[in-house]
Order: sequence, then structure tokens, then C-alpha cells
Amino acid sequence: MSQPVLAQAATQPGQAQAGATPAPQFTLSEGVAVTVNDDLITSYDLRQRMLFLIFTSQIQATPENLPAIQQQALRALVDQQLQSQELERYEVEITDAMIDSEIESMAQGSGSSAAQMLAAMQQFGIQPSSFREKVRVDMGWGMLVGGRYRDRARVGSDQINAVLERIEDAASRPQWLLGEIYIDAATVGGMDVAMNGARHLVQQLLQGAPFPAVAQQFSSAPSAAAGGDAGWVIEGESPAQVQAALDQMNPGQLSNPIPVDGGVYIVLVRDERTGSVSTMASLRQAGIRLAPGASEAQVAEATATLNRLRDSGLTCDNIVSRANQTPGVVGSELGEANVADLTSPFQEIARSAAVGSVSTPQRSEQGLHLVAMCGRRSASDQIPSREDIERELGSQQLNMLARRYIRDLRNAATIEAPNSDT
Repeated sequence: MSQPVLAQAATQPGQAQAGATPAPQFTLSEGVAVTVNDDLITSYDLRQRMLFLIFTSQIQATPENLPAIQQQALRALVDQQLQSQELERYEVEITDAMIDSEIESMAQGSGSSAAQMLAAMQQFGIQPSSFREKVRVDMGWGMLVGGRYRDRARVGSDQINAVLERIEDAASRPQWLLGEIYIDAATVGGMDVAMNGARHLVQQLLQGAPFPAVAQQFSSAPSAAAGGDAGWVIEGESPAQVQAALDQMNPGQLSNPIPVDGGVYIVLVRDERTGSVSTMASLRQAGIRLAPGASEAQVAEATATLNRLRDSGLTCDNIVSRANQTPGVVGSELGEANVADLTSPFQEIARSAAVGSVSTPQRSEQGLHLVAMCGRRSASDQIPSREDIERELGSQQLNMLARRYIRDLRNAATIEAPNSDT
């Protein structure tokens, strides 16, 4: 595997849209580039989208990377045409006022006005009509996908609980805050093409192209829409090849292309943390006091008493009250404690028992105990709220449904590209 290389600081999307950058010079043959269900995409459309990709990603157009830029632009135009056809089919209307508002919002996000942003684009060769059409289709597609699939993207409590459990279980493992770019070999013409394209992107990133903008335009990962922001990734969750690179990297470093099954990754380590956090457990117990030197008969009698009590249907809600109603047994709230501070056998139960479970009788120096595991959490502000997890899962599911939707449209469409592979 290639060794990691140090990346230059990456700016945020849109930060370098400054004014007097001339358009790159390249030549395309005139005429029709591709037809999509009999709708035409011309060489003019293709050139406009290539200029947009170069402008927003801030990569340098070179003879080596122009074929990859052209392929990416053509694929994006095909998808846009399919989306536009769906908007017409379902009569989704985006008004000029809505487009104006969206462009103004985009400009404000990059620290400029709509007029300044459009002027910079026009200086670069991007016509306002071309950009407005892209904005129109993007807005309409988001509305269409949301309307069709919002109910299917609902997130259940069990899904949120599973994410929280995974995060808490992994809280003590190393974690990396990653930017990611994924080149899907199947969509670019094979692994050799993917590796070559990834090498060119790494060169551009090292020369100062902003990682988020490049990811938005060239990555096939779901995180592309967020500028390649993959969030905090826990040790062992990435492909083995990516994990091997992460183990060698420090914050601020960019990897060389990392081949994996099906494609190529480029990762940027934005931050890292040990993940060392405290696990807090809430316990309750029913106990019988026994001296350390209690006889086998005394231990057996206490065990039988606690087993009968356990078999009566103990829960976190009733263990204390039922214990106190049983002669010789004392119920108590142990409260919430750091697992590391607990003694045996309470620590073992706190670490591994299922929440809501009641243990079998456990021997300690103080006696014999039934221990109810009533709650477990990580004492860290690194754990997201349930609301944050619900929003993230909902967004992921909606993005997955949108990708499936456009994939199905492509598979069903008649796309003729005599000179290009879409």
C-alpha cells in the first residue's frame, strides 16, 4: 500500500470563487454528445458542465485529467436529464423566484453575493442559464425524492438504539474524523481508470484544490453531498486497506489512492482521538450478607433463596421492593457509577450484561447478590443525541433511496453515446 502523504490545508467549498479567473482552454467536437430518451445533450452542454466542475472543485485542467473531467461531467448531465424528465412527468415546478433564493443562499454560504458569484462564473465561461438549470433540477429532484420516499426513510427507535449501542461499545477505541473520496471503478471504466483518476485528484489536492469541493464533484460515496465529510470513523469499521493507511496517518494528512474491492479511496484525516471515555452503569441489587468464611451450606441456602426470588420475575422496576419483602434479603439502589470504579463481580456485569437483565447469584466478600443491569451510557460529549442520530439516519436512508431511484432510471433509459462512455 502507498504511504500517506501530507496534504496542504483544504478550503471550504466556494471559498475560492474569486473573480478574475480565466476559463481553461480545451476543445470539444461540435454536435450532439449523447441522447437520453431522445433528449439531446450537446457539446455545448458538456463544455458548460466541465467548466462548472473545474470552477467548483478548483482543480487544474490538464491533458492528463481532462478525460476524467469530461467523463464525470457527461455522467452528471445524463443524470440531470433523467431527473429533469421525472420533474416534468410529476409536474414538479420550480419558479424563478425559488431559483433566485437558492442562488443567493449558496452565495452567502461562500461569503459573496449572488451577483458576485454569477459574475465570477461568467468570467470563467459558465453561462447563468446553464447554472440556473442545474439549480432548478437539483431543487426539484430534492423535492420529488422527499415527497416520494420521506415515509420510507422514517427511523425507528430500534435503529437509534443500535447506533447508540455501537457508539458506546466502541467508545474506547481509536477514532478518526475523515474526509473521503471514493472512485467507483464500475462507473469510470475499471480499476486502472479509477486509480489513474485518483492519482490526478491527489495531485490537485496537494496543489491546493479544496477537499470538500473535489469530493462533491468527483466522489461516488454517499458523503459526497456533504463535501466528503465521513464524520468520526471508529477503528475497524473501514475496509482493511483504508484502516492500514489510517494507522500510519496524523491529522492533516492525505492518503495516496487506496485500492479496495470495487474502487479506490482517498482519505483526509482531519482529526483523531483515542476514544477513551468512561462507561457509566446504573445497578440495583438484592443481597444476602455472608461472611467471607461462610460454610458451603450457608452459601447453598442463600443461593436457593436468591434463585427463588429471581425466578419470580424480577425486573429493574421491582427488584428492590421484592427483595425487601423477602426475609433475610436486602434490596438497594447502587445508583450510577463508573464501571472502572466497581469491584468484582459488579464490574463484570456492568461491562457485559444486557440492559434490563438480572444476574444469577454472585459471590463477593460481602455476601451473595442478584444484580440488575438497569442502564449503561458513555460519559462523554462525543455521544450524539437521539435526535441527531435520527436526522443522520433519515438523511442516509433518503440518499440511498435517491441513488437507487436514479440508478433505476438509468437502467430503464435509452442512452446513446457514440463517442463517450456514460
